[in-house]
Amino acid sequence: MSEHDLHRYVRAGFAVLTISDTRNKKTDESGKIAKELVSKKGHQVLAYKIVRNDKSLIQTTVKEMLQNPEINVIVTIGGTGISKRDLTVESISELLDKKIEGFGELFRNLSYQEIGEAAMISRATAGTISGKLVFCLPGSKNAVGLALNKLILPGLGHIIKEANR
Repeated sequence: MSEHDLHRYVRAGFAVLTISDTRNKKTDESGKIAKELVSKKGHQVLAYKIVRNDKSLIQTTVKEMLQNPEINVIVTIGGTGISKRDLTVESISELLDKKIEGFGELFRNLSYQEIGEAAMISRATAGTISGKLVFCLPGSKNAVGLALNKLILPGLGHIIKEANR
């Protein structure tokens, strides 16, 4: 068993934050998928919220979620494109201690295999804030499933361990 495998099976606390001007708890299918996938792998969703595309609101909500000592991972959904209303990446990047460059690179590579050249306009990103992980995902259901199933959930224990060394 490799060092990466030793820490693969942790149980983590998650927060899911959907950023949208149009979705609500009834219509937030991407948020529902994220919560289902996280729970199915034995992790706990300890917080779930929808906020509009507003930089101070996004930052305030993330800071509130970070106050919960049981939350290890925040997944944001939406606002990672290039339209004027897409503010998630700017909002979160200002808060990051460290950026996880490889996440965005791998995500866009995997997305390209599924959706072609449209993957290049995704600004999906990840990083750490005070030893906690933050992943900023596009708003589509497929993007959320891809990121969680292929990148975030499989290596989560190792990533959490490294973020806290």
